[in-house]
Amino acid sequence: MCGIIGYIGEIHAGDGGAASDRAADAPGSVGEIVHRGLKNLEYRGYDSAGVALAGPTSGLTVAKRSGEVDALSVPDVPDATLGVGHTRWSTHGPPTDANAHPHTDCAGDVAVVHNGIVENYEALKAELSDHEFTSDTDTEVIPHLIEEALAADDGDDDLLAAVHRVEDRLEGSYAICAVREGDDRIVVARRGSPIVLGRGEDASFVASDVTAFLEHTRDVTYLEDGDVAALSPDGVEIFADGEPVERTIETVTWEADAAEKGGYEHYMRKEIHEQPSALRQTLAGRLDVDGGDVDLDVSFPPGFLADLEEIRIVACGTSYYAGRYAAQLFEELAGVRATVEIASEYEFGAGRTPDRTLVVAVTQSGETADTLGAIRRANAAGARTFAVTNTLGSTVTREVDGTAFIRAGPEIGVAATKTFASQVATLAMLAVAVGRDRGALSAADARSVLKDLQGLPGAVQQVLDEENQVREAAREYQDSEAFFFVGRALGVPVALEGALKLKEISYDHAEGFAAGELKHGPLALVTPDTPVLAVLTEGARADETMNNVTEAQTRGAPALGCVSAGEEYDTLDVSFDVPDVGIVEPLAANVYLQLFAYHVANEKGRAIDKPRNLAKSVTVE
Repeated sequence: MCGIIGYIGEIHAGDGGAASDRAADAPGSVGEIVHRGLKNLEYRGYDSAGVALAGPTSGLTVAKRSGEVDALSVPDVPDATLGVGHTRWSTHGPPTDANAHPHTDCAGDVAVVHNGIVENYEALKAELSDHEFTSDTDTEVIPHLIEEALAADDGDDDLLAAVHRVEDRLEGSYAICAVREGDDRIVVARRGSPIVLGRGEDASFVASDVTAFLEHTRDVTYLEDGDVAALSPDGVEIFADGEPVERTIETVTWEADAAEKGGYEHYMRKEIHEQPSALRQTLAGRLDVDGGDVDLDVSFPPGFLADLEEIRIVACGTSYYAGRYAAQLFEELAGVRATVEIASEYEFGAGRTPDRTLVVAVTQSGETADTLGAIRRANAAGARTFAVTNTLGSTVTREVDGTAFIRAGPEIGVAATKTFASQVATLAMLAVAVGRDRGALSAADARSVLKDLQGLPGAVQQVLDEENQVREAAREYQDSEAFFFVGRALGVPVALEGALKLKEISYDHAEGFAAGELKHGPLALVTPDTPVLAVLTEGARADETMNNVTEAQTRGAPALGCVSAGEEYDTLDVSFDVPDVGIVEPLAANVYLQLFAYHVANEKGRAIDKPRNLAKSVTVE
């Protein structure tokens, strides 16, 4: 969940492209570049920040403190040639100045920033009893271990060799950047936590996310598990098992300003409004509507889908709700039993046949620790695995048998919006592809579903055009004691996701229910101060859901409904029209719920892009 940025070298104007123009205008000092990288990573969530800068005459200088990046005073080190920075989201030890990264060895000659968890840190710390520790963190064992490795009789006093030796002793997940006084390199190690290198002209970067340095370069290399890299003024060297290796240099295709607010007050609102274009990217080149076919550029072994007995979807948070939507589509369109499980609770249960089970991981970042753990358990059981993700080069793509990318572009806001829609759209296409391969879905029925998907971007835009109506409703109900979200069938995951959005960013109590469950307990909580927001669309059994909404209204609850265009429910206090897009109508309705959550939170003055206690990419279990 932490953010890492590192820089070494110089920045040149380049060839005049968009990224190069920004590079030419970028701040020139290492401290300013690293600080800007930390600002770019704020969306990941953090409670403290720090930097370490090094120059040939000034030595190693460290500054860190709890609180926001803007409160961090970056030291002026005029001769600095390299630097690393870190934003921390606490796992071991509270958010204090002492627990902030970077951490140093006893002499202050080595500084380390780290993302992940060192699971055996207590045993390692016990071995280092003659070292002085100043924090409560697991990370602090790393610089002290490096110090020991540098001083060992059988060592060669080389930072790269020391990091090689140390990373073999660490258990758990980590992305590490280490610097040493007098050494003109940044040494990086990766296992289980995301890390990416940026390749500039006479400059190199390292970060937990490309958004940290995208204004400087689009050429990136994703390290693989077990890789150790040395960044120097001369370039990058990468090693696996101690041997030099080559890793692919890829080009980030989205524009640098895609990670900026573009005139919106918050990233979240910008990304809600980006959903039509994100969905078009998701669908582009993949739909053969006339033929009733889908091309996701994925393949399965001959006969595998025909013999498939079960699809098990594993995910967390918003991705879990996307999986719940998809599970119903797989059963309806592909004629195969589908279950969805919270990834942290997943086990490959008895009674299942591994070679007839497909386990699908849904993860925006591709780095979610709980989801990776579930995939590893599925792989160990012998099941075939598949990922639906937004992130090229992420860990999950290397650990599964196949991947479909949602192609939604960067999502900066902590609360997921456009990636939810693109996840469901991608899973819907996969359901059509599986159904067609299995002979469970006719060409005519497939054409109907694909036409619905094709119309989804336009439908979402129509919803966005009604934002003023949603804003007024949010203002009216912002002071409510609690909010209930209800739906049936495909409306259930949308109701759950709507409640999650509201609680994430407004801090109000919100719950999502299958509408029929209201009368089995939750009605006891209903008052005139608990609005009910209902999904009343195609695919959500609207009339039955409305019966349950009426039960809440008779107890005094106000009711707001997302209603299929042309339908009317006169008793609703507020009605939002949802365009006709068939099986994905609840997905269009979800945009109303996103806007409602956003405007309630905005009226309350919440930190919408950085909600308290939350982070974008959850890379610890």
